[in-house]
Amino acid sequence: MSKRDYYETLGLSRSASEQELKSAYRRLAKEFHPDCNPGDEGAEIRFKEVSEAYEVLKDPQKRAAYDHFGHAAFEHGGGGARGFGPDFASSMSDIFDDLFGEFMGGRRGQRSRSSRERGADLRYNLEITLSEAYEGKTAQIRVPTSVSCETCSGTGARAGTKPVTCPTCGGHGKVRASQGFFTIERTCPNCQGRGETIEDPCGTCHGSGRVTKERTLSVNIPPGVEDGTRIRLAGEGEAGLRGGPAGDLYIFLSLKPHEFFQRDGADIFCKVPIAMTTAALGGQIEVPTVDGGATRIKIPEGSESGKQFRLKGKGMPVLRSKVNGDMYIQVEVETPKSLTKRQRELLEEFERESHKETSPESHGFFARVKDFFEGKS
Repeated sequence: MSKRDYYETLGLSRSASEQELKSAYRRLAKEFHPDCNPGDEGAEIRFKEVSEAYEVLKDPQKRAAYDHFGHAAFEHGGGGARGFGPDFASSMSDIFDDLFGEFMGGRRGQRSRSSRERGADLRYNLEITLSEAYEGKTAQIRVPTSVSCETCSGTGARAGTKPVTCPTCGGHGKVRASQGFFTIERTCPNCQGRGETIEDPCGTCHGSGRVTKERTLSVNIPPGVEDGTRIRLAGEGEAGLRGGPAGDLYIFLSLKPHEFFQRDGADIFCKVPIAMTTAALGGQIEVPTVDGGATRIKIPEGSESGKQFRLKGKGMPVLRSKVNGDMYIQVEVETPKSLTKRQRELLEEFERESHKETSPESHGFFARVKDFFEGKS
């Protein structure tokens, strides 16, 4: 049975461009791949035909020979396109690269890794006070990190020399080895995937292109930042390897506990103890505010523990906004302790003069308790 024309196998004319060949091959290889057609012998045969045709026509020299002599150009061992020789193993590697390369992290043409590697990102923990979070500030921080070597300008090579193409991988960063039906690709052991080697390394950085140094940086902390806020300083991380771009520096903010205030978003809460007499008779108290000032609050007579007073706009700034949260003052009535003889006498007199309207809640509670026990008897 005569062999099918390679161009006909791929559904192309003899004037098809290289890109048209590749597109047709990818489309047909996907359509007839054995993994997509389990148990279909016809699809397997078509897949081998498509692969064989593409293996010949993708090579300019083989294609020229085929255009002149047809299949006769590869008979009697002339072409290696028949069967499952080394060239077919290479073709299978092309199939996996083209079909699955985009799902495995890149295309075949992007296989080599640049010698100019990006530096690592760094983290710096910075603790600030609530007042600093309220006002904002510019903080000076000292960061030990890797910076580009000034002696070799980050190349890693001694002044006057340059890195050279790796002789093992030819600059690709990876080497390939055929093992039967498959071609295995791995990182070049000589250059560790960079594609370049340094024959005469820089004496300062020993070929890495960077040195460790402590830097002082200014960090702008805007008003209203919260605990856990992350600030990114682009390009202020670790220097790249051999002149590669630097990573980023991330500042993680934490707020010190405050002596008086608790924060909830943009709102501020403060518990203020007041005397029993102030709660009973009413009066005024002065409380601190988060902006460093103070304000006076009128306590109405008969105030109870837990009563809240809202100070509108006296809370924290909302980040990147002109709006402020509120401040909430919660009073806690303090029970008198360490009474003098006269104070005790006055309180005892007060108790004798008290009636159910003086302490309505406690009077009502104990009245209900009495009724409860009397009802059980």
